[in-house]
Amino acid sequence: GSLLQPESLLDAAAKRVAGSWAFERVEGRFQRIPEPVQRRIVYWSFPRSERQICMYSSFQPGRAAAASPASAA
Repeated sequence: GSLLQPESLLDAAAKRVAGSWAFERVEGRFQRIPEPVQRRIVYWSFPRSERQICMYSSFQPGRAAAASPASAA
């Protein structure tokens, strides 16, 4: 059978930070955050489920065409 890889310490920590703090607060509180750590925090800051994405997104079906510059001309 296949063995599952355990979650890396970087991912576990980044996921915990992203679930608790807004990235802006992390940036403002800590002086130097290594680039790989920043990328993982940002990655885990985005919602995972389609329901969450729709809830936090400003996208609404039918409004994209109305807001496009081509339709305003």
